[in-house]
Amino acid sequence: MEVKIGVLHTGREITIESEAAPEEVERAVSDSVASGSPLRLVDAKGTVFLVPAAVVGYVEIGSARKGGVGFGNL
Repeated sequence: MEVKIGVLHTGREITIESEAAPEEVERAVSDSVASGSPLRLVDAKGTVFLVPAAVVGYVEIGSARKGGVGFGNL
């Protein structure tokens, strides 16, 4: 599943391909913002991303990708 994090005062967003369930990501974001602790997410390759809660502008939690190439896979 694709997770996009918008960072305040930055033109680019952070995009992570995560194997976590959407509910897990949502809980991590909510806990981070509520406590002020860094948002910690791990991508599908095991890379850890830490984003300070104070600079999280938005988080877009996508659905699982279906893979494939071409127009037939829309």
